[in-house]
Amino acid sequence: MARRFYQLPSLTSLNTFDACARHGSFTEAAVELGVTLGAVSRQVKLLETELNCLLFNRHHRGVELTVEGIDLFQVLSNSFQQIGKLCQTLKNRVQSSDVTIAATTAFASLWLMPRLGGFWQQHREININHAISDNPLDPGFLSADLRIRYGDGSWRGEQVLKLFDDQIYPVCGLKFAAEHELNHPEQLLEMPLLRLDNVDPAWIGWEAWLAEWNCNLDDANFRRFNNYVVALQAAEDNQGVTLGWHSQVESLIRNGRLVRLGDMQISAPGSYYMAWDENRPLSDAARQLREWLLLTGKQTALNEQV
Repeated sequence: MARRFYQLPSLTSLNTFDACARHGSFTEAAVELGVTLGAVSRQVKLLETELNCLLFNRHHRGVELTVEGIDLFQVLSNSFQQIGKLCQTLKNRVQSSDVTIAATTAFASLWLMPRLGGFWQQHREININHAISDNPLDPGFLSADLRIRYGDGSWRGEQVLKLFDDQIYPVCGLKFAAEHELNHPEQLLEMPLLRLDNVDPAWIGWEAWLAEWNCNLDDANFRRFNNYVVALQAAEDNQGVTLGWHSQVESLIRNGRLVRLGDMQISAPGSYYMAWDENRPLSDAARQLREWLLLTGKQTALNEQV
């Protein structure tokens, strides 16, 4: 006999037993299952033999569950109901026109939202929901249909496709730039540096950026933030210098809200990826959004040289 991992009896026998218990009749169970009365009787007998106990008391006008049968039916019925609900949820998810996409606060507001209008113009039948979080372990972030993530592209249980790479350089407000020159990295240590304390360790900050230039950080003047959008607003208000990720600050620079300070930059060690659960099928709507974003990401990659 083949070894069963969960040590369960035949699922056919269990399904047959469930139908008999619900109807209180082998005959009605046979009608539901579309098999003969004899086939139903054989499956129940096989189950009773394997479990070494009677599950039904047979009467002339029907059957009645034994104490053991009641115990089995209660557990089996509850389990079948949970499995059925989950399968229906998965089926509806695949057919749904709703798509939930997750991203960080900054990426969503500065890169994603300005572009999603183009997708909506092409696919007005698709409803897009958003899971915005700077914590990559946030349950809402992890349960989204699609996730835009930054890192090395290696996340357990997820399939990924690369969107684009990025460049990182100092940015500040117009007035601040007019009052400060940046010809050497060491000059940054004399300026207020707007530092982001990231929940996600994959994101690099001033320490890693300045380490590329062998700068000693002992005398650095840091102001700390836990939100990148707020840090950018502080930079726009001439409160100091922050690190600009080109994909997210390019529009702010183009609109004159921020300027680059100096011409130094480094390539981000990670990349942006589109990620989704490897064991959860994507709906048609989610696949359409994924493909559209991948094409949009390619356009960002073409504009990446700064």
